[in-house]
Amino acid sequence: MFQKNKRNWLRTGVVFSAVLLLLAVTAFGAEGEAVEHTSKMYATIWALVPPAVAIVLALITKEVFSSLFIGIVTGCLFYSNFNIKEAFLVMITDQTSGGFLANITDPGNGGIIIFLIVLGVLVALMNKAGGSAAYGAWAGKRITTRKGALLSTVLLGILVFVDDYFNCLTVGSVMRPVTDTHNVSRAKLAYIIDATAAPVCIIAPISSWAAAVSGVVEGYNGLELFIRAIPYNFYALLTLWTMLILTLLNFDFGPMYLHEKNAQENNDLFTTDARPFEDASDAKKVVGNGKVIDLVLPVIVLIICCVIGMIYTGGFFEGVSFVDAFAGCDASISLALGSVAALILTFFIYIPRRVLTFHAFMDCLPEGFRAMVPAILILTFAWTLSGVTGLLGADVFVAGILQHSTNVLNILLPLIVFVIAVFLSFSTGTSWGTFGILLPIVVPILDPSSELMVVTVSATLAGAVAGDHCSPISDTTIMASTGAQCDHMNHVSTQLPYAIVVAIVSAINYILAALIQNWMINLPIALVMMVGAILLIRKVYRPKNA
Repeated sequence: MFQKNKRNWLRTGVVFSAVLLLLAVTAFGAEGEAVEHTSKMYATIWALVPPAVAIVLALITKEVFSSLFIGIVTGCLFYSNFNIKEAFLVMITDQTSGGFLANITDPGNGGIIIFLIVLGVLVALMNKAGGSAAYGAWAGKRITTRKGALLSTVLLGILVFVDDYFNCLTVGSVMRPVTDTHNVSRAKLAYIIDATAAPVCIIAPISSWAAAVSGVVEGYNGLELFIRAIPYNFYALLTLWTMLILTLLNFDFGPMYLHEKNAQENNDLFTTDARPFEDASDAKKVVGNGKVIDLVLPVIVLIICCVIGMIYTGGFFEGVSFVDAFAGCDASISLALGSVAALILTFFIYIPRRVLTFHAFMDCLPEGFRAMVPAILILTFAWTLSGVTGLLGADVFVAGILQHSTNVLNILLPLIVFVIAVFLSFSTGTSWGTFGILLPIVVPILDPSSELMVVTVSATLAGAVAGDHCSPISDTTIMASTGAQCDHMNHVSTQLPYAIVVAIVSAINYILAALIQNWMINLPIALVMMVGAILLIRKVYRPKNA
């Protein structure tokens, strides 16, 4: 108890000290200074300080809301040249991209919020109808081992490749009853979900990610370039490979080891005191007579509706080809359309069959919304922090670094691009924004017919996913925590060692890829090297409290 209180006081002290420091800096900085909308810190290294503040505070305090808020306040003060009034207005009402209102009312973000709410409602419906319980009982008879539960989750994550948000919440909803039965910690489930979200989407030609990449490469066949880059996307491929190896070896290291050990020995899926979803199952009592089909059918309907939504927004029904429709779709609007359509169809699946009463169905609407409030809050804070970082010109600063590094030897260019992409994506929490900034710089400086360009493009995509995978302010990381119903900072701290190891092996292989420039040679080398790294860690790792 003393240690717990001591940690709480330490966290409070860190946050309070940071607030006092910001106020002190503001008081001195605002005195006698004219308000300017062009920050004196624009496109300087100071532009990266706000996300760094948020990330460091989150890792120290294990509290994400206050950390993100302090990061936003820092960025707004920097942008307004330390004028309190202007900083407050920028934070709340700025309509360009930085303020809360701009991010909440943005159509893309609004589509994701609608998707989250509807998905929360669908999960509540499936739980209350008894579909989740029936599926858990059915799967429990067929998935009889812990390793089988883990591999089944990995397989489902790979199969749901259309969109990372959709992947996170669907895989979590479907597999959580199964993994809970076999005492898989929520942190491990969150890692599997996160590792089969962006890493799968970035190597799937038919996905919202492929569409985003294709859209930012001008003057080239973006989809063709995306497909050529897949075998060199070492981070994504090695992340999937690492999950399989760790599962087959039944091996974990770092904080994940403690979570898994506690789950198996003490039947505690959460391990730490932070367990925001612990009572979720109790709050959603089964009142219906649902069967397995009452979970499977709504999920299938949701997938079909979302895919139709994607090709609809891409112009498929107006004569555009299927592939081009995917490449030109609006993912967030598509997910909103698809999820709402799926909710309406689920009504007609449940009510006529009397799986749920009308009133029970309606009760799930606010219940599902309440379940998604933490995720929506974190996402809104993360979007705002990213917007403020953009107002400060962090992308311009990083792009300038890349442009000044193009004179280095070609052998190091993929590695440099990979490292810069990791850094930018980690700092801003957005992989889409990262490759959207870097690809237009990388592609024109290289020979379009050379294999080196393909390697460098792939390094950009891989670095964007790697940084996003590590970042506590990444929307995908937040969604994975939500899908697994795991405390967000527990997910970040347990996933980070795995992501770092894969990123290091990937960085080494980008040097080799620049030398060899043949994926049929480079990819096997990378896979073998990853196995060697895990076996080495397994040999030397000595867990605490073992």
